[in-house]
Amino acid sequence: MVCVLVLAAAIGAVAVVLLFRLWVVLQLQDVTPRASLNLLVVAGSGGHTTEILRLVGSLSSAYSPRHYVIADTDEMSANKINSFELDQANRDYNTMCTQYYIHRIPRSREVQQSWLSTVFTTLHSMWLSFPLVHRVKPDLVLCNGPGTCIPICISALLLGILGVKKVIIVYVESICRVETLSMSGKILFHLSDHFIVQWPTLKEKYPKSVYLGRIV
Repeated sequence: MVCVLVLAAAIGAVAVVLLFRLWVVLQLQDVTPRASLNLLVVAGSGGHTTEILRLVGSLSSAYSPRHYVIADTDEMSANKINSFELDQANRDYNTMCTQYYIHRIPRSREVQQSWLSTVFTTLHSMWLSFPLVHRVKPDLVLCNGPGTCIPICISALLLGILGVKKVIIVYVESICRVETLSMSGKILFHLSDHFIVQWPTLKEKYPKSVYLGRIV
């Protein structure tokens, strides 16, 4: 009985420490000037990838190198990213020096997959995401809603919790979301450093979000 109580107390203490570290990481604002930012972009299938690439296209070449994360079965996004980067290089000579990489992780959730099984596939995806994020050590994570972004953002938070590096997380809710947040948005609203919405109705519902009008 005593051993059980000691174990429970130890687990409780660890949980308190981790929660405190999470609170510290979320409150910390890294404003260190940089000549460039190591950018990690989470791309989803279909419209998510199109929107995020429009957003990346508006960024300067200082956001370099660019690391794209896609689901391991998402060939469409890989083709779109390659075409986008080639087009950027042809438009601006400076971007020819911009390096980009495409990384793949397992999907967190397939279409019509049950929510119960999603828990296990997300944990599997996160298990493989953390080594990737730890290796890349991005300055900024940019995402807009695909399920793939959940394990990536949690891994980025873990870097801060473990004292490795503070990673800024910027979440841009999809333009399709007019009145309600996506499931990813509902989760990352509390975990991101900057949460951007594109409709005033969402700004009214979520006052802590940032409304900049339509940006993609």
